[in-house]
Amino acid sequence: MKKIKTDFETHLWADSRKRSSFQLMETFFELNDLAASKKTLHNIMHYAVKKNSWMKEDPSVLFHFRESMQSFVRAGYLITLKEKKWIINTKLEDVSPLVMGLLSEKEYQNPMLVFKKSFREYSIKEFDYFLSGMVYFSLGIYDHLPERNIVNPYIHLIKMLDAAHLILERRRKKYS
Repeated sequence: MKKIKTDFETHLWADSRKRSSFQLMETFFELNDLAASKKTLHNIMHYAVKKNSWMKEDPSVLFHFRESMQSFVRAGYLITLKEKKWIINTKLEDVSPLVMGLLSEKEYQNPMLVFKKSFREYSIKEFDYFLSGMVYFSLGIYDHLPERNIVNPYIHLIKMLDAAHLILERRRKKYS
């Protein structure tokens, strides 16, 4: 019987060296700003469900964004595999709700919970399917809407972006 392995290839690298999940996330945020990534994801969702309209953005930009988001999702999954090694808990200080984004207080204290919950509900392939489908539907006019629940994966991706940015910010402070 052949074992089926999940492909963790990131598609963002020109060479074939292995990189850590934190390096993948840092590269994602070097190429994509947090606010711009959230806005692009929102626009993709908006145009995917809006009838008789499509995104005017260059399809190659959206394709590159989809590829980088898929690499980001894989990096998030790798972090959950090494969770015991990378526990990043902090005490909750007085934080503005605007800073927390969609994260709850528990998730803000331990951003790893976001990744655990996301990958408990959806697999990497399901996130890939979601991203590909939303980009597909946002680039054309279609009479029908996507056939699955598209709100939950979208919310999970937004929360993962917030959590990853928070993790990287705390790592920078820790190692500075």
